[in-house]
Amino acid sequence: MGAFTILPLMVIPIIIYNIMALAGATFATVEELSMRLNEPFQSVQMASGANWQITPGHALLAVALITLFFELLKSTGVGRAAIMNHAFSMVLFIICLIEFMMLDAFATSVFFLITLMALMDVMAGFIVTIASARRDFAVGEGFGS
Repeated sequence: MGAFTILPLMVIPIIIYNIMALAGATFATVEELSMRLNEPFQSVQMASGANWQITPGHALLAVALITLFFELLKSTGVGRAAIMNHAFSMVLFIICLIEFMMLDAFATSVFFLITLMALMDVMAGFIVTIASARRDFAVGEGFGS
């Protein structure tokens, strides 16, 4: 059981957001963090001639979506490592929910969407586990009769 299989990958964007929110000597306010998240840092020239402005908030959401994709792939696993991953995903979601509701710097749309992705990770993990357990139980019943 490696750390990769047990540790939810959604922790990556959540840690990045926490670093941005907790940077400096004190907590950032929601206004300060919103400014940081919405400040364009990269511009991409599109074929249409328009400039696509990428902000740290957009980039962080893209990272969160990519990690959610890999978490969904990992949720199809069975066994002790998968169950530990689901449990840690639940703890991570609860931490995100508490941060979102209780800490000023976490009351942004970017963090809300990351929290929602953490919830989707939890739900997908448990749904896949329950579905595979039902399938295994149904196959086992067929052999006994």
